[in-house]
Order: sequence, then structure tokens, then C-alpha cells
Amino acid sequence: MFAKDMRFFIEQLTKLSLYVITDGGFYYTFTGCHISSKGVFPHVSHIFWQAVSCRFCSRTRHPVCTRNSRNIVCVRRGYHPDQQKNSSSQHKTEVEPDTFSFGSTIVSAFQAGRFFDGGSSNVGWATSTDNGSTWKSGFLPGTTVYAKPKGTFARQTDPAVVYNAKNQVWLIVSLGLNSSGVGTGIVVSRSTDGGLTWSKPVTVVTAQGSDNLDKTWIVCDNTSSSPFYGNCYVEFDNFGLNDLEMMDTSTDGGLTWGTPMTTGNSASGIGGQPVVQPNGTVIVPLDDEFESSLQVFSSKDGGKSWSGTTTITTFNEHFVAGGIRAPNLISGEIDKSGKVYVVFYDCRFESGCGANDILLTSSTNGTKWSNPVRVPADPVGSGVDHFLPSIGIDHGTKGKKAHLVVTYYYYPNANCSSSTCQLDVGYVSSTNGGKTWSTSQQLAGPMTLSWLANTTQGVMAGDYFSTSFAGGKAFPVIANATAPNGSVFNEGMYTSLGLVVSGGNVSSDHDLVVASHPVSAVLQRAY
Repeated sequence: MFAKDMRFFIEQLTKLSLYVITDGGFYYTFTGCHISSKGVFPHVSHIFWQAVSCRFCSRTRHPVCTRNSRNIVCVRRGYHPDQQKNSSSQHKTEVEPDTFSFGSTIVSAFQAGRFFDGGSSNVGWATSTDNGSTWKSGFLPGTTVYAKPKGTFARQTDPAVVYNAKNQVWLIVSLGLNSSGVGTGIVVSRSTDGGLTWSKPVTVVTAQGSDNLDKTWIVCDNTSSSPFYGNCYVEFDNFGLNDLEMMDTSTDGGLTWGTPMTTGNSASGIGGQPVVQPNGTVIVPLDDEFESSLQVFSSKDGGKSWSGTTTITTFNEHFVAGGIRAPNLISGEIDKSGKVYVVFYDCRFESGCGANDILLTSSTNGTKWSNPVRVPADPVGSGVDHFLPSIGIDHGTKGKKAHLVVTYYYYPNANCSSSTCQLDVGYVSSTNGGKTWSTSQQLAGPMTLSWLANTTQGVMAGDYFSTSFAGGKAFPVIANATAPNGSVFNEGMYTSLGLVVSGGNVSSDHDLVVASHPVSAVLQRAY
């Protein structure tokens, strides 16, 4: 009976494995690790099937599974075979994903073929139209000289994706670089067929003189009752002007763009992630130009003018070991009611600033913000170092019942070196707007740092990551890596099979601020 069940189990796993090829790229989807023994193999223990599932996953080229005492978490693997033959970038490297979901569609955009001194050979995309069950993928056309058809930029970087409900169009914004890594233009690629094919890019901004553009983001107003329904907003900074913060607006689904505008106080900043409230107010949380504090500004007139910036909180940082590139760029999201949530990493709750935690602050109006609280992924004093967070929110939930997922990279031991650091990815979830949380779960890893793409700012998984919801489940997209094959990397984009937001009763209500370690005032660029 055991052998028969075993054979049947493997047969079912094989049948549940889907292989999709699109435009020279491939993505795997796999649901085998979610099989339940209840009612299927009632005489075989759940622990046994956990062990078999995890072992099967780990011995195939499909998902990667991690196991804990209660469940198995699987992430599916996908990477694109190189379309380019250039020797100047690091092949089979994919880093820095953003995601957005609308209805049953999830779209991710990311760098593919990372250059050591900035940018990538092109921007890749991956789209699911069935709540994350299957995926199609490819590369944007008309962007870089390596794209098909060729574009004019030497490299491409900093992709972000959004949907415009009014015009029924998907948009990917990205930053074009020259061969020296200077940001020379910002473009938007459009898709009118659900994110399955993409147009040649539309120009948003072209650099002039000493301009050096950086760190793009995009958002659209998708509330039909908003006075600015359909407006889209691109955020970026100009490193050539000391990270001068800029915003640009489109009122026609990204076909044309206005004149870029500064904030009301001509502030500098980097890594802004604008969100739009149901009443049309645009709120832009961002880092200051030194990545030393969390700032915010806003617009209440559809992007015709922008307020000055105000400071929400300053950052305290434990230096992340191992030579990994880990800028403290914020991640921001919004719930159905318009409440804004922002996460970042900070060491203020750790004695001597011995490690970083993920902190959360929120606001209902963009003006008054809650005191930052610790997301309790691990106990204070655990020695675990948390960084590179992303937050995802189920947009069908709100307020005290908002469903949140925070995903993050971490070292189990903060005091490690480039040769000893083990890089993992974890997540926690909340079903009550962040009041309490689930216990942490490992999503991927451990990874050795030498498996990651190398850059002038350290080995790289990404400067930011993203989590989106579809069908009530969370889909964090992360960079995960296995050992290189000779000089060729194996760093690709992975997502979950759909994380169920269970929440829990883990709280950080009684945590005390015990440390301070301000960030040095050094002008930042992340490209």
C-alpha cells in the first residue's frame, strides 16, 4: 500500500507541474507541495507527506521548498535564457522586482542581465491572468540596444508596474542609462491586452545638461469616483541636481506626459513610492537624499501642484554585513479605505543597535503618522538581521481588518562576513491591520552571497521588492539564487504559490526604544 501511494503521489506531483514558454523565456508553476493528506492518504502521516513533498521539490527544477514544524512553503522558479550575447553584463541574473495586481491579473517587472556598474541588459516581465496559477514572461521591446527590436538606451533599470483601470492599460516605467550608467531618460511601456504583450516605450522625461535621473516609480488613480480618475503619476529624482525630487503626470493612460514638477520646497529625496487615496489625494512617502529619514509630500489637485516634504521619522541602522547591497528604501502600500502603510528597517529596538528589525508606520491622511512599531518577525535580541522589506495589502480589506504581508531578507546571524553570511527570505502576515502578526515563515534560502550578481554597491538581490494580492492570497516576488554554473549565475525571479494570510497573536506592543545609530549624510544613488 505504501509503495502504491508513493507512486500515485509522484504521478500527481508531475501532473500538477506546468511548463510555459513565451518569447524565449520560461516560468514554472507548481502546486504539488500544497497537496493535503486529509482525505487523500488518511493512513499516512502529514509529517511524512511534508518530508516527501519537500524532498521532491528540492530535487526538481521546479519550486524551492522550505520546511518548518507546521507547513511547507514553496516558491516557484522562473528565469529567462539570455537573449543577448554581450559579455559586459552578468547573465542569468534577475534582480529588483516590482509587482501590481488588478482583478485576477498579476504583473511583475524586473532587471535582467545586471551590469556591474549600473543597470541591466533589459527589463523582463512576468504576467499571470489566473490568480497566480500560471505565468507567461518575456522582455520589453524597444528599450535597450539588446532588446528586440532594439532601443536606444545602453542599459535599463528601476522598473515599476501599475494598472490604469480607466484606460484598461498596464504600464511599466523604467529608467534608461547610457554606457557610463548615467540616467538619460524615463520611459513607459504599455500593454492593452492584460500584460501579455508590450508596446515600444513612450518617453516621460529626457535628461538635459548635467541631469542624471534615478529611481523611478509609478502609480495610477483607479477609483472611479475620484475627481482625478485615470491620472497616472511617475516619481523620480535627479542625482545630477543633488537628488532633486520630481513628479510627472499623465491624464491619458500614459500616452503623453506633462512637465516634471518639484515639491513645494524643492526637496531632495530618493526611492519614493506614491499611492493614491480614494478621494484622489496622492501621498508620496520617500527617503531623504541621504537615506537617513522617512519623508512625505502630497498633491490634492491631481498633480498640478505638490506640497513640501515633512519628516515622519529618522532612521537608525545596524550596518548590514557581508557586502550585500541593502539600501534602506521604504516600501509603501494603501488599503481599501486609503490608509497608507510604510515599512523600512531600523535598529532602535535592539540593544547597541546590534541588528535591524522591520518597522511599520501608518497614516489615514498623509499628515499625521503613527509612531513606528516593530514588525515582530523575531524576538528582540534574537541576533537576526532583517532588511530589504516589502509590504503587500489586500486592497479588498481595510482598517482594523486589513490583511498585510511583510516580506524581507534576513541573516540568521547579524554578525557574519561575506564568506559566512547565509541569506534567507521570510514573511509574516496580519489580519488586523498590523496590530498582531503571525509567526515568521521562511520563504527562500539559505543563499551564499557569492551566488548574487555583483555591483559597485555590493552583491545584489535588489534595491526593492514587492508583494501583491490576487484571489485573497499574497504573491511576493523575490530574487532567489542557487550556485552559479561556472561563470554563469542562477539568480532568478520567484514567487509563492499564493500565501494564505493567517495572521496570529504575536505583538510588539511592549517594545522599548533602546538604541540610536543615525545614518551618515552621504548623497545616495541606487541604479
